[in-house]
Amino acid sequence: MRTRISLALCAALFLLSSLPGVALAQSRTACARDVTVVGGDTLTGLANTYLDDPLAYNRIIAATNAAAAVDDTYTTIDDEGRIVIGWKLCIPGTAAAPRVSAAEGGGPTSTSGAGVTLNAGSTVAPSDVFTFDGEKLTIDYLREQTYPGSAIVIEQTLDPGVNYDRYVVSYRSEGLKQYALLTVPEGERPPTGWPAIIFNHGYIPPEVYRTTERYVAYVDGFARNGYVVFRPDYRGHGSSEGAARGAYGNPDYTVDVLNGLASVKRLDYVDVKRIGMWGHSMGGYITLRAMVTDPSIKAGVIWAGVVASYPDLVERWNTQRSLSDAAPAARRWRAQLLDEYGTPEENPGYWASISANSFLKDLSGPVQIHHGTDDAEVPVEFSVKLFDQIKAAGEPAEIYTYLGDDHNISQSLTTAIQRSVAFFDKYVKNAG
Repeated sequence: MRTRISLALCAALFLLSSLPGVALAQSRTACARDVTVVGGDTLTGLANTYLDDPLAYNRIIAATNAAAAVDDTYTTIDDEGRIVIGWKLCIPGTAAAPRVSAAEGGGPTSTSGAGVTLNAGSTVAPSDVFTFDGEKLTIDYLREQTYPGSAIVIEQTLDPGVNYDRYVVSYRSEGLKQYALLTVPEGERPPTGWPAIIFNHGYIPPEVYRTTERYVAYVDGFARNGYVVFRPDYRGHGSSEGAARGAYGNPDYTVDVLNGLASVKRLDYVDVKRIGMWGHSMGGYITLRAMVTDPSIKAGVIWAGVVASYPDLVERWNTQRSLSDAAPAARRWRAQLLDEYGTPEENPGYWASISANSFLKDLSGPVQIHHGTDDAEVPVEFSVKLFDQIKAAGEPAEIYTYLGDDHNISQSLTTAIQRSVAFFDKYVKNAG
């Protein structure tokens, strides 16, 4: 009899635990809080904010996937390198209070020579936790600074490309040792030197970034067509020194790119009058700001760029979660701008002063824009509006949209690269 009762009790408990409401309750007890993904969020950044450890992102993945198994308002995460705006994530139990200040520190450095170890890890702060200074976001601030760059040091010789050599190099930006990928064409150098492209990559979690990884086909597209290509890491990425404080609340990455540009000009095999700039996503934001700061950039190509004005970035990009509900350290640049400077309607002068879109008459050269219509990361409307703004300013621009294509323009990659090379050939390589 006792056996029958025990079996019956176990069966009842099993059935009870399988009911949706009970399963949800069990799942939810593991969540200290729910978070909706907004722009700039990364798993490592959220782990740093709520768990006090950027490497605890796997706990968020496990908790969210467990919750998603019984509650379809959560999203199953099957790629640790990608989360999408609007996703509901489960922050597991024992979550720490959000951090108020960014961690300090820098990535490991290396010396030149054979056997150098690069990208061995980093202790930098995640890019969405930072020390904020709104005055340094202004275009006038960027213009007031000097960008001396430095000599470029070859740190490691890599396997060559099809018709070009490849190196990991270093240079200095604001005293910080920065790393970059450098390609140099083989063959006879032109009398005035090779044309060059500064290649600004998009957002990659700084702690997983590697100098020689990602964007391989993109870099190759330019390198094999007779360009020196210089792809800076940005501070706090990979082995580059400094804290990765993000692009939109600090000028750091733009400063690193401008110092990289100055460093490239020191190379005796580069024609300083034939340098263009390419940028993807966040790198497009950097490219646009660089082009209204440094008049020596002959032309720019922007793919899926975060190129809206700051008012549009605040009001029209990734605003699913109420900023007023976010914890202080998690509110990041949007809320801090609003807190310190008021809304764009209340303080239009300041908001215009930090938007490169307000300075398009000062563009250093023509701009070509590319964007996929199904981009889930950056709205295509940002690129369309920028094109209209550049034309209204009386400056030359082109735009290509790719029906049904994604943030990386992966379906039309070959076409987009060909168009980009042709544009640089016209306005950089063959510039008079």
